[in-house]
Amino acid sequence: MSEAPLDPRDEVGVAQAVTEAQEAFAQATTFDELKEARLAHSGDHAPITLANQQIRGLDKADKPVAGKIMGRARKAIQEALAAATERLEAEAEARILVEETVDVTLPTRRAPLGARHPLTVIMEDISDFFIAMGWDIAEGPEVEHEWFNFDALNFGPDHPARQMQDTFYIDGVAAGGQVEHQDGLILRTHTSPVQAREMLDRGVPLYVAVPGKVFRTDALDATHTPVFHQIEGLAVDKGLTMEHLKGILDHLAKHLFGPDAKARLRPSFFPFTEPSAELDIWFPQKKGGAGWIEWGGCGMVNPNVLLSAGIDPNEYSGFAFGMGIERALMLRHGIADMRDIVEGDIRFSQQFSTTGRSI
Repeated sequence: MSEAPLDPRDEVGVAQAVTEAQEAFAQATTFDELKEARLAHSGDHAPITLANQQIRGLDKADKPVAGKIMGRARKAIQEALAAATERLEAEAEARILVEETVDVTLPTRRAPLGARHPLTVIMEDISDFFIAMGWDIAEGPEVEHEWFNFDALNFGPDHPARQMQDTFYIDGVAAGGQVEHQDGLILRTHTSPVQAREMLDRGVPLYVAVPGKVFRTDALDATHTPVFHQIEGLAVDKGLTMEHLKGILDHLAKHLFGPDAKARLRPSFFPFTEPSAELDIWFPQKKGGAGWIEWGGCGMVNPNVLLSAGIDPNEYSGFAFGMGIERALMLRHGIADMRDIVEGDIRFSQQFSTTGRSI
């Protein structure tokens, strides 16, 4: 048979229940044990709780007496629980102070922190910019076929950019041990070949940005390097115009160089765009005072480029742009010498990462 419930008018029985609760709380040595004691003595099914629920069924004359008894009991239990909780918290704090004490007088080995290269950070920043607009980020091989690097982009077979003075050709060993160029393989001279690959792979409509490494046969000096990085943008859809291109470039300039920056287009010529334009930016922090600085090239995608990817230029139009990421980094942070970016000195990267400066 189950034990009879505690009578809320039984002052002795209630006092005994309170004493049992106080002892259980006092004996708890961990928070888990205290939780078990709390549920047993003040939980929904504890004797004190059940007795308190019986008050509503008592005669009107008995309710005041039972209410006072139960009020004192519940207060005593809550005070005992609070005291036990405070005791365990104090014990835990004291234990942590002992277990986690650090002797600050001991000698230490201080290893300098590394730093992410600012080129990596600014490339991720630009990629995030385009992702936020709903564009995709695309990649392509750095060892590329001439067709993607030149022919698909409307470069004629006699175009100067295809010559040895601009392009790294991949050498192979032919029969008899003679070294000769591999058929059509080069180190890509720009990120534009990814345009052709993406149009062939994804079709239209298409909105992609292509950050990546490119190669030119330039000597390393203060303003040139044979290996550098570009960001390419390509949008192909119905109804795109130069106005859309200008809006994107203005938005990108403000993102990278501040709210006062803006883009300007000057007529130019590129084989893969028609019409074509040189891209200048208004740079408020220009050395010697705010002014226009050349930044890259852009234009509407040449119909021949669309045709090479099987896209009807009478139905779709597109725009493309490209600019050097090293140049953007140099402008943004006042870097005067390209060699500082490529030499791998950790002190160069640390000034952008460990001092809290934003890339």
